[in-house]
Amino acid sequence: MRCVIARYPFELTKTGVLASMKGVTPELVTGASVTIGRRRYPVKQVGQVITRQDPRDFTALEVTRAMTRLGFVCHDRPLASPEDAGGAAALRTPSVPPTGTGPMAL
Repeated sequence: MRCVIARYPFELTKTGVLASMKGVTPELVTGASVTIGRRRYPVKQVGQVITRQDPRDFTALEVTRAMTRLGFVCHDRPLASPEDAGGAAALRTPSVPPTGTGPMAL
């Protein structure tokens, strides 16, 4: 499939992307990502590997659009870890009930 990334045309295939990403260790996913095989990669890392360009030269949207057209599953944001969900709830819930002392006591 022909696609344009950073104003350059590329002829990409699903098997070609799979072969290019084989043996590449995924970086930490902090934004948009794509599932290739059994691994989840940041779209900027995938774009860098398949185009051999600096990630600053293209947008995540360009790579996401190309990967979607090839049949890969793309994700908008990273998965939330269980401790993140508990951490946010812990911030909202006071751990110690207020005592009856101080200027706000009735």
